[in-house]
Amino acid sequence: MREQLEKRLDELKAEYEQGEKMLSDLDARREQVRQTLLRISGAVQILEEMLKVEGAVAEKPPEKSQ
Repeated sequence: MREQLEKRLDELKAEYEQGEKMLSDLDARREQVRQTLLRISGAVQILEEMLKVEGAVAEKPPEKSQ
């Protein structure tokens, strides 16, 4: 009986360690995705601002020369 309990304890400890590693890997992946989204968000913001400026220039009537 004791041998079975020790075996099960070892199995559970191994499963626990695997779970901790998986959680750590997921946390790292989450951070990578967050960083990627942050870069994409910055690029979107820059492109939107460039389009606004370009649109404002295109809508501006030509100046009359004297």
